[in-house]
Amino acid sequence: MALIKSVKGVSPQFGKSCFLADNATITGDVIMGDDCSVWFNTVIRGDVHTIRIGNKVNIQDGAIIHCTYQKASIDIGNNVSIAHKAIVHGCTIHDNVLIGMGAIIMDNVVIESNCIIAAGAIVLENTIVKSGSLYAGIPAKKIKDLDKTLIEGQIMRIANAYPMYASWYDKEE
Repeated sequence: MALIKSVKGVSPQFGKSCFLADNATITGDVIMGDDCSVWFNTVIRGDVHTIRIGNKVNIQDGAIIHCTYQKASIDIGNNVSIAHKAIVHGCTIHDNVLIGMGAIIMDNVVIESNCIIAAGAIVLENTIVKSGSLYAGIPAKKIKDLDKTLIEGQIMRIANAYPMYASWYDKEE
């Protein structure tokens, strides 16, 4: 069973049909929507600020979701995939976004809808990623505009696959 801890009397809240891996850790002021999945070795720490997560969000193995005390909360929209070992810190991610493996998203970043952040990219503090963009590199820069094929073939394909993957696991009794 996932480690779920209250912080200062505030406990995480989960929507319907969420999968929490046995060794995921979720603490404090976290509110998660429906059909989300939090995978193995993932940490979501709502101890120093609020974390709000929409519907059909998958946070993959080893990812870290955290905030900055009294400065930068987390707000994640719907149909967002945060890939393995990504770090998402004190930022806003709108709907239909793919954060690649090992990417780092810093404080006060805003990623608008229908975007991909490439694997290994570092999106620096205060960056605004405009809707429909692919960002890559260190520091991350816009590489190109996304077409409908990438939005449906990558972003939505992955977001739609993770509820299915979660259904393969035996439910706790």
